[in-house]
Amino acid sequence: MADPGVLLPPLPQHACLGVIAPAGPPRAGTLEQVVPMIERLGFRAKVFPGCAGPAFLGHLAADDERRLADLHQALADPGVDAVIALRGGYGCMRLLDRVDRELLSRCPKPLIGYSDLTALIALRQQLGLASWHAPMPASDWCKGDSGWADAIALAQRLRQGPREGELLGPALAPHPLNRGTAPVRGVLTGGNLAVLVALLGTPFAPDLRGSVLFLEDVGEDPYKIDRLLCQLRLGGGLDELAGVLLGSFSDADSPDEVLADYFGGLGVPVLAGWPSGHTSPNLPLPIGVAVTLDPVARTLSV
Repeated sequence: MADPGVLLPPLPQHACLGVIAPAGPPRAGTLEQVVPMIERLGFRAKVFPGCAGPAFLGHLAADDERRLADLHQALADPGVDAVIALRGGYGCMRLLDRVDRELLSRCPKPLIGYSDLTALIALRQQLGLASWHAPMPASDWCKGDSGWADAIALAQRLRQGPREGELLGPALAPHPLNRGTAPVRGVLTGGNLAVLVALLGTPFAPDLRGSVLFLEDVGEDPYKIDRLLCQLRLGGGLDELAGVLLGSFSDADSPDEVLADYFGGLGVPVLAGWPSGHTSPNLPLPIGVAVTLDPVARTLSV
């Protein structure tokens, strides 16, 4: 598990964001918006070639070699201050066994993204590196006023970094899934449930022991959430958690009954309804950083 002391450094004024596409291809008309949006936020942009394709197998932004090369080049480029994924989809897992770990450790600049990026975030956490679980330009920022509000919130967070004792969002409204009477501390771990479970049985599955486990997902019916959580439980992933943070489970029927069945009797604090995931607001979360989850105040802090 990542060192609980690892923090994400604030980005300098006019920082350069290296834009890569390690997963799916951009939807029509979105790639052209990326550089103007980044510049509107006060950053500079460097878009790496794989973002423009050609797409591979219909669901990958480019072939594995191009997507991997873009990741390595963005990390190694001294002019790039942070690396942001164009969008999610699928594809990051295909790169895991070929990522240059030594380069990753030598160039610990922030990685920004979520959804399929959970795979790369988990790899970074194995190396003691934190990442921003946060909205991406071609899938989120371009979604009207709410998406742009999320982009502005991310820009503010990138400029200040996570600061010790700082709340990572507003106090949540009461939620029937909430459990616990005392704060707990642990390294924030996780992300997209389906991707996290897909890593089980591989060398890239994160160590969840003692962590505050964050989960979110999209388009998964309750029985599918049940199956995913059952696999996580059978794999020992729920055995020694410090706490659970539940984000949005969107674009499907509510899985709250299933979530209550798995987490209600787990014996650790649970905080539900956190505004991160495939909805808006989608607040940035520092995965790999030590946090305090307070189920009574309904807050999460660094």
